[in-house]
Amino acid sequence: MPYPFLSDEWIREAHAIYERHGEHIGELLPARINQTVTDVPFGEGQLQAHVDTTSGTLELDLGHLDDAKVSITIDYDTARSLFVDQDPGAAMQAFLAGKIVVQGDMTELLKLQAALQMEALQGAGEEIRAITA
Repeated sequence: MPYPFLSDEWIREAHAIYERHGEHIGELLPARINQTVTDVPFGEGQLQAHVDTTSGTLELDLGHLDDAKVSITIDYDTARSLFVDQDPGAAMQAFLAGKIVVQGDMTELLKLQAALQMEALQGAGEEIRAITA
């Protein structure tokens, strides 16, 4: 059942996981973040994705939002550390090393980090790790 991070199958399963945990999450700090993920080991090697927490749950999907307040360019391994391993320390190290390039409102990233660390998302995080190859 494990799927490569950000594959179509992984995205579909992640949607279901976050939907199941949605009622337990409550209000997240609203953030809309576009991502360009580089060094993807499948497809064309790069993909566009976004994170949107404005509905009160965490939505991770492919494509860019028209009205995102921040855009980041991040390599695949760092994105995986952030969303699957939920390792903010690794993300901070990657940022300081220039592996994460930010354009726009940096506070949106801080909101996302706070959302990922919410206790309500810990069960979702365990399920996300279980579906990730």
